[in-house]
Amino acid sequence: MYNCIMPIGFLTELWYNRVMNNTIPDYIKPFLWSYDLTKIDLQKDKKRIITNVLNYGTKEATDWLFSVYNKDDITETIEVPFSGEWNKKSLYFWSFVFGVKAGSTVRKI
Repeated sequence: MYNCIMPIGFLTELWYNRVMNNTIPDYIKPFLWSYDLTKIDLQKDKKRIITNVLNYGTKEATDWLFSVYNKDDITETIEVPFSGEWNKKSLYFWSFVFGVKAGSTVRKI
């Protein structure tokens, strides 16, 4: 009988190639316009990337974001946001979508 299930190794390789090659698609670049994209790391800078894409991104950009980062990474960014960098409407929208409480965005001086 023919087995239609893809082997785990294939899926792991697909994920590795997508995430670990550390490339950001061209359609994400407008949302990170003030950063040197040759120095951005998908893992080290994930909170910055998630923040900017959720704040300013298109559907295509958010689809990419959801394929690269897991729910925990995204909800942590919403629950403990960068101070003063979120659009309030965006933050509350995404907190509603993910069912988490939005953290404070008040800038502490």
